Amino acid sequence: VQLQASGGGLVQAGGALRLSCAASGNIVSINTMSWYRQAAGEQRELVAAITSDSRTNYADLVKGRFTISRDNAKNTMYLQMNNLKPEDTAVYYCLYRDRASDYWGQGTQVTVSS
Repeated sequence: VQLQASGGGLVQAGGALRLSCAASGNIVSINTMSWYRQAAGEQRELVAAITSDSRTNYADLVKGRFTISRDNAKNTMYLQMNNLKPEDTAVYYCLYRDRASDYWGQGTQVTVSS
């Protein structure tokens, strides 16, 4: 499975960005896709996850501001990020997980200026 993340960039505090993660290859129908982020000098942390039947889970820090979604027909996951804060600055990674393996995308940089 290959993952291609896109949509990062530079935005002012209070702004919005939409990240996309397109999966290709041997996609299994039952899977979970997630967004993680890693700020400089910090550990990678879970931002949000969505199962193939669209059950979602969010980190407390992003609840009410970020929305995860997916289009199974396109094998693509999205992260709508609203009311961005400087502390959201990080490299955002997508993860595909099925029963057999985990696959990571290459990451996309999100920078929020104050």
